Amino acid sequence: MTDATHVELGDDEVDEFLGSGGTGVLALSTLGDEPPDAVPVSYGYDQPDRVLYFRVSVGHEDDPVELADRPVTFVAYGTEGEDDRWTSVVARGRLQDTDEKGVGTDVLAEMERIDIPLVDVFEEPLRMVSFDFFRLDPTDLYGRTESLVND
Repeated sequence: MTDATHVELGDDEVDEFLGSGGTGVLALSTLGDEPPDAVPVSYGYDQPDRVLYFRVSVGHEDDPVELADRPVTFVAYGTEGEDDRWTSVVARGRLQDTDEKGVGTDVLAEMERIDIPLVDVFEEPLRMVSFDFFRLDPTDLYGRTESLVND
């Protein structure tokens, strides 16, 4: 019998899985007893500095309110290989607005190394949607992948 378990990924494997960008889910803290907001997002990943960037739409009534300095958890996931084994990476920390004072110079260099996919999930043309960019320098960054164990 074969059972599935998980194996922790090393830093290089986390970097490889995240690549230079992709999609995932950003869980945003909320006030009081409200459940967290979970939002599908596009991300860019800067491997040398191990920093994530997010393109978040702004200006719609259902868009998240102020995001800067908000605690978040980000999850990227997918299946890979011939056996379609799952892999996931989790990052935790606080979002920084890329326009925030002191972030600008670092951001320019990092953003040249990333690729944030533009995913169209909006009810209007993308040229009509406003986006802000946020940076996450994770306090926790780890990954797991499925491993098959033979009995």
